[in-house]
Amino acid sequence: MSLYTNMSSPEGQNRPLCDLRSDTVTRPCAGMRAAMASAEVGDDVYGDDPTVVRLEARMAGQLGKAAALFMPSGTQSNLVAMMAHCGRGDEVITADAYHVNRYEAAGASVLAGIALCALPLNGRAMLTPDAVRAAIKEDDPHHPVSRLLCLENTHYGAATALDEIAPVVAVAREAGMGAHLDGARFFNAIAALGLAPDELAAPFDTISVCLSKGLGAPVGSVLVGDRDLIARARRHRKILGGGLRQAGVLAAAGLYALDHTVQTLPDDHARAARFGAALQAMGAGVVRVCTNMVFLTPTSRDHGALRSHLADRGVVISGQAGEIRLVLHRDVTDDTLDQAIDAFHDFAGA
Repeated sequence: MSLYTNMSSPEGQNRPLCDLRSDTVTRPCAGMRAAMASAEVGDDVYGDDPTVVRLEARMAGQLGKAAALFMPSGTQSNLVAMMAHCGRGDEVITADAYHVNRYEAAGASVLAGIALCALPLNGRAMLTPDAVRAAIKEDDPHHPVSRLLCLENTHYGAATALDEIAPVVAVAREAGMGAHLDGARFFNAIAALGLAPDELAAPFDTISVCLSKGLGAPVGSVLVGDRDLIARARRHRKILGGGLRQAGVLAAAGLYALDHTVQTLPDDHARAARFGAALQAMGAGVVRVCTNMVFLTPTSRDHGALRSHLADRGVVISGQAGEIRLVLHRDVTDDTLDQAIDAFHDFAGA
């Protein structure tokens, strides 16, 4: 089977059968496309796009905050949040492996003059209270001002419980710091933890939620927080070129996702568990499963051979060395997952 053959796809032959690289590869379903096509729009920079306003109000309400701001991307949403909390020369305490430190091109430092103090994680993908306490700077002109704690949930698919989050945030609060959550896969976290959105959001001043990962929208993130922080964030979004005009066509996809996709995230988690169990049973390598992600360290060190074998069968994986991340999402059905499992099995038995 050719890599680009998938007759069930609305795009016909321009996509693989099963793309496991990320949950960012999803494409809008027919219902989402219809919602986008019929969206009521206005100029969002003036604040009069009614569909954007509805999305922002809904997300703020669900997360128990006063206001929200629709953003083009999660990277910009995190950057705008840090700029809303911090001035030039201030410091964000975060983790070395978190997205804001490792995968956002040091934008906070390059564009906003914000220092990032990146700490190691513990074995449960979390910062410890003692590590954060030790990293907070004393009031001394030799040091930046420790202004913001930034956490991430989920992190590489691992959902962190509130009883681990609360003590870390408490340390930041004792020092007068704010708290931001990179919640790119926020709804995967609440699905795994069995929490309501406002419960997981409660410890934080601001939360960034991505619409284009597990929720399956084509574009966008939403930053939520109190009114003053979001007002500052709106100004910083404009500075960074993130002000959009008739953005309701994009916000409509986010509203559709909140109505239809959030409820299906446990299905992605269940498929990931089934996929991981199948890989373990066939002896494909070392396997661990976190929410909608399966991490495989193959028995064979020749990842190129594995990728080529899978590609010939219409299954696409990342080219990571060592451990390979395999991500389940709304475009991976039970049937396509079965075919992916068969393709891995054929390689393992070759």
